[in-house]
Amino acid sequence: MSDTKPSGPEFITLEEAAAMKAGTRVTFIPGIPAMYAEALKNICYVKGIPLIRVLHPMMGVDKETGVDRQARLYELTSQTSLPTMLHGEERPRNVWIEQLGLAERIGAPSAPKLIPDDFEQRIEVIGLCEAVLGEDGFVWNMRILNDSPLGQKYGYSDEASAEGPGKIAAVLKLIDERLSNQEKRGSRYLVGDSVTAADVYWATMSMAVLPAPTDIMPLTKQNQGMLKFFAMNGQIPAVAEAITERIGEHQRYILSTYCETPAVLGGDPL
Repeated sequence: MSDTKPSGPEFITLEEAAAMKAGTRVTFIPGIPAMYAEALKNICYVKGIPLIRVLHPMMGVDKETGVDRQARLYELTSQTSLPTMLHGEERPRNVWIEQLGLAERIGAPSAPKLIPDDFEQRIEVIGLCEAVLGEDGFVWNMRILNDSPLGQKYGYSDEASAEGPGKIAAVLKLIDERLSNQEKRGSRYLVGDSVTAADVYWATMSMAVLPAPTDIMPLTKQNQGMLKFFAMNGQIPAVAEAITERIGEHQRYILSTYCETPAVLGGDPL
């Protein structure tokens, strides 16, 4: 019998993470590139922040105990969203802009600056991130395309779902126009002449309509259904019309140049 342990990242429990007084801990679901968690992982990778991976409790009630599986997470953080970010003994961060601010502060001194010092560029970066990550933005509207527990959490209705593809397409067109204008001035980035949070967040979130090749995003037993769903999102006529090769090139460039590829997910590789 081999003593070799399975390869892949280790995950600690939420209780273990809450008891720690040092280190940066982020909740994940093994094998699943949950969009906000995957984006935060990429942000931390660019900033050179070592992460301790924590098992994020699943939604629903435990069949054996009858207890809400996310009750302890709510007790600790007053919310249940994925990912939760813990650092040292500081308060938990659950919102992307607070997670980004923390990552910028604790990142390695030699790492790229993802929030520009120039305030005009900072406005551009945070504004683009809001269009992608914020309420009624790109990811928000992708999640309400279908009536599901996650869709209900984000305010699914027949009317909102019908409006979703147009709003997703509007963000895609915004990004493509931005990349086109930047290309004309010799830049491969969404803002300025170097990588920013806008690039990392967008390149990650764009996978929700444009799945990355498997050398960037490997298949697992856990994510194969999700990636098929993402591919179907990209085939919605209004969305498909707005996806350009320029968007695909930017996605692959940012992920393969600045992020850990192939993505390390855990779970069961295929």
